[in-house]
Amino acid sequence: MKVLVDTSVWSLSLRKKGPADHPAVKKLAALLDEGEEVAITGTILQEMLQAFRNSGTAQRMGRYFEAIPILPLGRSEYTAAAAIHRKCAANGIAASTIDCQIAEAAIHHGYTLLTADRDFDRVARHTSLKLA
Repeated sequence: MKVLVDTSVWSLSLRKKGPADHPAVKKLAALLDEGEEVAITGTILQEMLQAFRNSGTAQRMGRYFEAIPILPLGRSEYTAAAAIHRKCAANGIAASTIDCQIAEAAIHHGYTLLTADRDFDRVARHTSLKLA
């Protein structure tokens, strides 16, 4: 199984007090334990690293994330992300630019999206996005 892991799941997994008791966190742990293919986007990487106030922690986490592939987005994927945004807007859904890019990355590369962000439920109803 190929899974794109959203910032919301990483954030719940990497809390100072330990991982949150959340189904998405448990799913991520199982995927990693089973050696499944997990990936991120460049934006997810940036969101994760900028959340750490301490530069040493950010650098350490950056090294950890080096083992996780980044799904690239090119011109056609950004154009498709804009189409996702328009489709959502036409259906009364306010999808963010970043969420549309993440959704398109998953769709384009054939990944399922693991997220704790319920906004993606609405995006998935109007696109071919598959949720884990």
